[in-house]
Order: sequence, then structure tokens, then C-alpha cells
Amino acid sequence: MTDPLLAHATDYGRMYARSTTEGFSVPSITTVIGQQAHSLDGWFGYMGANSLANDPDLPRLLGSPAGLRQAVNKAAKAAEVYRDDAAQRGDRVHNYCEQVALRALGREHRVEESRDILASHGEQAFAARFDEWWELYRVEPLAPEITVWNSSVGYAGTLDLVARINGRICLIDYKTKGTNRDGTVKALDDKVVMQLVAGMKAEESLVDPVAGQWEPWKYGEDPVLLAVAIGETEVRPQRANPEVLKHHWWKFCALKRVWDMSAEVSTAGPALLGIAPPAYPAAPAAVGSTKLA
Repeated sequence: MTDPLLAHATDYGRMYARSTTEGFSVPSITTVIGQQAHSLDGWFGYMGANSLANDPDLPRLLGSPAGLRQAVNKAAKAAEVYRDDAAQRGDRVHNYCEQVALRALGREHRVEESRDILASHGEQAFAARFDEWWELYRVEPLAPEITVWNSSVGYAGTLDLVARINGRICLIDYKTKGTNRDGTVKALDDKVVMQLVAGMKAEESLVDPVAGQWEPWKYGEDPVLLAVAIGETEVRPQRANPEVLKHHWWKFCALKRVWDMSAEVSTAGPALLGIAPPAYPAAPAAVGSTKLA
């Protein structure tokens, strides 16, 4: 997956600049959506316990306090390792999808190289299922990995693909998913609708990142919004329900206001200040008291 040239990792999340010579100024679509609270405590706990239970060295380490601590520390990081591995796998699959689109457009591509990289990680099935979907739906790519900007609300992002399918303009977001026990791809999160509708509501798209050249967004008029779950056993595309798009857009705008306020709070100064004890007047001496010499 091509890393957007104008995107930057910051203390406020991923942000975008207007050109390579300007500073970042707006958050990414995914950073805005990330303002929505969600707890992963149960998942983190399960991943840690599952990792410890399945550790082949556990029986040997039970008699060693130091070894047991090592196993526990390893289990505590299991969720982070899984998350990072999944993110890297997602990048590899996204990169293959992008290369396929570039090849179809007659542009320079690295399809074979990206497929070989997937194969080296035992992930070639993702590419095979994606190829099947691409041919079955007769995807006609128009703009892969296109960066968009909305000045009115204040955000930017990069869409995986704009394509024409069966005569309709489609905005597409790929999600690499695992497989359920029944062999079906795991379900998509509804948050992907916010991601897609924010892309649809863009006002500009990037032409030249170095020169900072943008043009009016030309794919926002009633496109089909497709979330495409890519698994090893199948690819499942799902269309965002047109009847609910406005609600997801309003929610996205509300989350953007949360991000704005969080950024303001973080730069407003310390929220808590130290306080000294109050200076009370000295108490009068008691009648009949004597002072020690």
C-alpha cells in the first residue's frame, strides 16, 4: 500500500498537509473516527490468557519463578503482537490490490513482486480470492489510492480505490479480514460506512503533492459506497445503505468536533494546578498561659 506522501504521524493522530512543503493542518478520516470510544479490555485479556495457555514451554516453566514471569510478560504482549501482525498483513494485501489496479490502468506496477511477498508469508490465498472478485465484478479502476480533502469540516484521507462497476462509480475501501470457523470471512464493522461517506463528502482530490495542486472532487455525486472484505476463502463486498448515510455523516462531523476540542484542550495549558495551604492569622495566646523560657 502506498503511504500517502502528505500524511504525518503526530501527537494528535495521523494528520495531512496540503503539500510537501507545508505543515500538517487537518486530521485523517481514520483519526477522526478513532475518537469514538471502544473498549478492547475483553479481547486483550483473552489474547493474553490464550497465549499463556498455548505456550509450549509453560509446563517446563511452572517450577521456575523467573521463567514463569517471562512467560507472563510474553502473554501480556500477545494482543499487541497480533494487532501489529494483522496491520502488516493488511498493508501487504492492500499493496497487492493497488498494484492490480495500476496494472489495469496501464501504469507502472509491481503485481508479481507484491504477490510473491504475500506468498512468502503464506498469504497467497488473499491474492487469489481478490483476483476472482476483480474478474467477477469486472472492476474498471479510475483512481487507486487517491488523497482527498474537505476544508469545510476540516479533514483529509486516502481512498483505496475509485472504480466503475456495471456503469456505476464506486468508492471502495478494502478490509483484510480473517476467516470464521464455517469458512466465511469475518464481518465488517459499521464504522467503515463513516469512512466511506467522509470520502464521498470530499471537496478536493490531490493532483500533485509536491506543488500542492488540488482539483475539485469529481466522484462525490451519488457514488456506490463499497466496503470489500478480503479473506483467504472469499471476498465479500457490501454496499453502504443509502438510507443511513446522512446519520453516519452527522456522526462523523460530531467526532470531528470532539477531535477539535481535544486538540484545543491539549494546548490550552495544564488542567490541574498545585495549591498552597491557606495563610491563617496566628491564633491568640490562651489566658493564663505561660511561655517557656
